[in-house]
Amino acid sequence: MDKSPDAFRTISEVAEDLDLPQHVLRFWETRFTQIKPMKRGGGRRYYRPDDIELLKGIRILLYDQGYTIKGVQKLLKQNGNKFVIAIGSGDMAAVEALSATIAEEKPAPRPAAPAEEDQLVGKPRLPSTRRFFGLGGDAGKSEAEAPEPGAGGLKRDDRALLQEALYDLLECKRLLDQVR
Repeated sequence: MDKSPDAFRTISEVAEDLDLPQHVLRFWETRFTQIKPMKRGGGRRYYRPDDIELLKGIRILLYDQGYTIKGVQKLLKQNGNKFVIAIGSGDMAAVEALSATIAEEKPAPRPAAPAEEDQLVGKPRLPSTRRFFGLGGDAGKSEAEAPEPGAGGLKRDDRALLQEALYDLLECKRLLDQVR
């Protein structure tokens, strides 16, 4: 017996429907705050129909259109969930209508931000007071540079750099797996 279209789906059902491994869906939950499945006892995830539509849009943008995770995050931030859901459902009329509405609502553009604000993925900005991973001057340490308790002696900035490097490597692996 098939489920109703409005029924909640488990992670295995969604993963099978989207042809993705379950760990990818869990990873996307950490990268896209808009994905919020309901969690029951024992941490079992149940995806609402809107969550599934959003996941379809994210999948199309990442795998079919070649966007990076940061690119999709930017699209979600600028255009909202409905825009990505419309892409996932293939409703180009809705995409164009939402784009036009969003363009009308946008205020006048601000002056361009400095180039360092528009950094590439995997090319983190380093504080000028030290070199990479604390292998430099210790003068003027900020709170962010102090070691975190229980973090193996790593500073908060270093942990952030390592986390970003990990996500970049996972994105590279995903792209390589897609080519194979």
